[in-house]
Amino acid sequence: MNTEQTLIYSDLASDKDLREILLIYVEEMPDKIVRLEHECAERNWSELCIAAHQLKGSAGSHGFAEISLAAAELENAVKTKQPEEQIKFIVQHLTDLCRRVTVD
Repeated sequence: MNTEQTLIYSDLASDKDLREILLIYVEEMPDKIVRLEHECAERNWSELCIAAHQLKGSAGSHGFAEISLAAAELENAVKTKQPEEQIKFIVQHLTDLCRRVTVD
């Protein structure tokens, strides 16, 4: 598999004025991943819902629509009290996407 195909680029990446902001956002992504995984592992559903909601907004604002949609799916799953295994599956999918963000 070609690595280029697995990377997720911001829709805003072509805007040179936003490059620094996008770089910072991508650099902060590991912290967001840790938070999602921690809250899920601890079964802290209210905090997981908050983290998903925040990621939904920030990813969308930074041009990462695919991540925003996955975060919205997670937020909805938690709010509607989906089975734990389903929530874990969505967290895994979302964190996998988050690991693929890049600016370059």
